[in-house]
Amino acid sequence: MKTRPVPKWIMQHYSEMWCRFKENEFTYEEVSSLFKDENDNSIRAIISQLRKNGWLSAEFNQEDSRKREYKLKKPEEAIIDMGKKNED
Repeated sequence: MKTRPVPKWIMQHYSEMWCRFKENEFTYEEVSSLFKDENDNSIRAIISQLRKNGWLSAEFNQEDSRKREYKLKKPEEAIIDMGKKNED
């Protein structure tokens, strides 16, 4: 999926998530723990926006298909990908 720009408030959350998780997989619960001052709707919106715009991927958990595991795209890959989109 091509990476697209996201609103500033989403990018701020992405930055915090990148500092915490880097290239490691993580769960909703871990994101919720990181943003403990945010409500569930805000956390879902952050994850959704990042996923829709190509900054985050989601896979179903192997052991529990009701849960997902997330992984962030590297910032430099996202920037390069956005640049390529403009070339098309």
